[in-house]
Amino acid sequence: MNRFLLLIAGVILVFTSCKKADYQKVTHDPELYRVTVKKLNDIVLENNFPPVIASRNYVYANIAAYEVIAAGDPQHYRSLAGQIKHLPAAPKPEQGKEIDFQFASLLSFCFVGNAVTFPEGSMFSYIDELKKKAKDAGMPSDVFKNSVAYSDTVAKHILKWSKKDHYAQTRSASKYTVTRKDGRWIPTPPMYAQALEPHWGEIRPMVLDSASQIPAPEPPPYNMTDKNSVFYKSVMEVKQLGDSLTADQKHMADFWDDNAFKMNVVGHAMFATKKFGPAGHWMNIAGIGSKMKNADFGTTVVAYTQASIALFDAFINCWYVKYKANSVRPETVITKLIDPDWRPRIQTPPFPEYISGHAVISAAAAETLTHNFGDNMAYTDASESEFGIPARTFTSFRAAAQEAALSRVYGGIHYKNACIIGSMSGRKIGQLVNERLKLKIK
Repeated sequence: MNRFLLLIAGVILVFTSCKKADYQKVTHDPELYRVTVKKLNDIVLENNFPPVIASRNYVYANIAAYEVIAAGDPQHYRSLAGQIKHLPAAPKPEQGKEIDFQFASLLSFCFVGNAVTFPEGSMFSYIDELKKKAKDAGMPSDVFKNSVAYSDTVAKHILKWSKKDHYAQTRSASKYTVTRKDGRWIPTPPMYAQALEPHWGEIRPMVLDSASQIPAPEPPPYNMTDKNSVFYKSVMEVKQLGDSLTADQKHMADFWDDNAFKMNVVGHAMFATKKFGPAGHWMNIAGIGSKMKNADFGTTVVAYTQASIALFDAFINCWYVKYKANSVRPETVITKLIDPDWRPRIQTPPFPEYISGHAVISAAAAETLTHNFGDNMAYTDASESEFGIPARTFTSFRAAAQEAALSRVYGGIHYKNACIIGSMSGRKIGQLVNERLKLKIK
């Protein structure tokens, strides 16, 4: 009889162990995290979030996910609390309660992403999908309940902290005043939109001590009367390149366009088209790196989190410099003084020229991805294919960042100097993120 009971107990143990392994194969799969980030990326695209605001959506969602992972495995991951000086420690999981921390991290990501996007609640249906996946895979009811509860706790903690970053105050801040003076930025066709987020430099950064911590030199002074001036030569370089683009240069400009909301004008008709913004594009690249390196769940979350922090701080620094320098776009100068019919390859965005946002944020993100996945990692980026743009192949993340910067000159919306200086600033920001944030315990 005792032998029979032992046999039954053994069968039950094997069965429950298999069920546990089954559900963890689903919830611990890093591909599920990559899919989840892409889901937020799609929602950001659908709702026309400007690039700087999109970076805020990604950073808080990823940090929420990471803090859950760090709480579940403190031997291998350090909390960001204290490393990000103003981030308070998240509540610790209750002892004795079994939690699937990977599943909880996915839910925390969605909870925060759901709250910082508009309309709020955009991720509800996807959250239900994740919960159904866990249940269908056999997650025990107590583990499910504990995981959901802890994910909510951490997410609410991160959201409370996020509300102190000065974002709300910038919603009611004064609008940018256009000054029609040579050398200063003014709205450009076809939308002639008002200046985008002129107060973004006032947002609280994560790692930078202030928006001005990484300074940029003054841009070359406006001078279109002296053909030997740096400014005049920079303008003519943009025009001449734009007038003689090769097929590859056109592809490069289109591939890195990343215009979240492009206004198209055909005769009297106007319609908008959307793409991922630059932060969303680099979130996709983080996913490519994770997949190519066959990174586990925790390493994948780390890579996305560090990249999103670099992107967030890079935008803050860049926007501070942009509105301080207030430089005119090439299109404005060329159409006024050289050729009224000239148009850039891609649409000029509604904010000052110097420094290049793509250059800054791409270099910053590339540094963190290189830190996590290594240098000289060749990869193909097909994330723009859903917009009808063919893939491009790069020898490394840094090479991709350099191309992203140069593409803005080919696109006709930046002078080369703004891209060179922007790349330098971005690298410094990315390096600072790598130096100050030690997520993995070796």
